[in-house]
Amino acid sequence: MALPVPRRRFLASLGALVLAACAPDARHAALPRGARVIALGDSLTYGTGASPAESWPALLAQRSGWQVENAGVPGETAAQACERLPDLLAANRPALVLVLVGGNDFLRRTPDAGVRDALAACVAEARAAAVPIVLLPVPRLGVGGLANAPLYAEAAKSLGTPLVDAGLADALAKPALRADAVHPNAAGYRAVAERIGAGLAKLGFLR
Repeated sequence: MALPVPRRRFLASLGALVLAACAPDARHAALPRGARVIALGDSLTYGTGASPAESWPALLAQRSGWQVENAGVPGETAAQACERLPDLLAANRPALVLVLVGGNDFLRRTPDAGVRDALAACVAEARAAAVPIVLLPVPRLGVGGLANAPLYAEAAKSLGTPLVDAGLADALAKPALRADAVHPNAAGYRAVAERIGAGLAKLGFLR
């Protein structure tokens, strides 16, 4: 269920107040081993197409030493996923939130505005809790083939939020790396975890 319009507007406004302090390309302090991290998403985060131990959050936890909470729920829209974030923040008190949502919105051909609103709500919730947040783009099939939907780069820029390419477009374009048309297999998730880890290292979160 989507957030009520007044709450979405309030959260978006709250997020806008702190944009100046949250430049997308800013360097961040490295998170120590044992730090709690939330990986918010749908089946692409849950790890559909592979075992739980082969999901990208589990593999990122292995590489980083962080405690990565796999908060992926298959079938959820971006709004439904981001609606869960306040409770996840309260329960986990994380040092970082990673958001990979929107795939089901694309499959259902719903307007991009719903994904943009959800991302803005997620960013505002994380910032209200003083927790850094990173957006991960979802690919969509277009005239030129499978590529990251432009709305993620646009949202990251407008919200002043880091964007890390998870490499899903590359993984899903290779039969050897996918379990089906929309989910990677174990090898694909390994590639995704490596791309996310490299991106977080570039931002300074991961040594």
